[in-house]
Amino acid sequence: MKVLIASLLATVALSAAPASAQDVRPYDNGPVWVVSNIQTKTGHFDEYMRYVATSWKAQQEDSRKKGWVLGYKVLTAVDARDNEPDIYLMVEYKNMAAAMDVPLDQLDAQTKKLEGSVVASNKAFGERDKIRALRGSIVTRELILK
Repeated sequence: MKVLIASLLATVALSAAPASAQDVRPYDNGPVWVVSNIQTKTGHFDEYMRYVATSWKAQQEDSRKKGWVLGYKVLTAVDARDNEPDIYLMVEYKNMAAAMDVPLDQLDAQTKKLEGSVVASNKAFGERDKIRALRGSIVTRELILK
């Protein structure tokens, strides 16, 4: 009888193990990436990249010093098709709150420091439309596999 009970208990324990293993996610939430899709206008790739290498980079470095940003990357699409982005600006944030909830007065202070004023920044943003088209942005969350 003891052998039978022990055998039944072992069978129940073994059959329960796969079920509990299935309840464990094989991933966890990681950092948040905001990816901006940029299509440069014909003949203006280098001009736009000068902006990226100066003003945009300065903003990312300042944001990293403030702890708002973990990192950033610039990717280019090799042989992008017509009307598709050829540059992807990627900014990495610790989490969704870090990506979305920096107080506006802090952002305005950063803009004034880097661009002179919010008005000047807005004007420069509009001027960049002459050399590029913003084809949208996407907010993604990296998943860390366990």
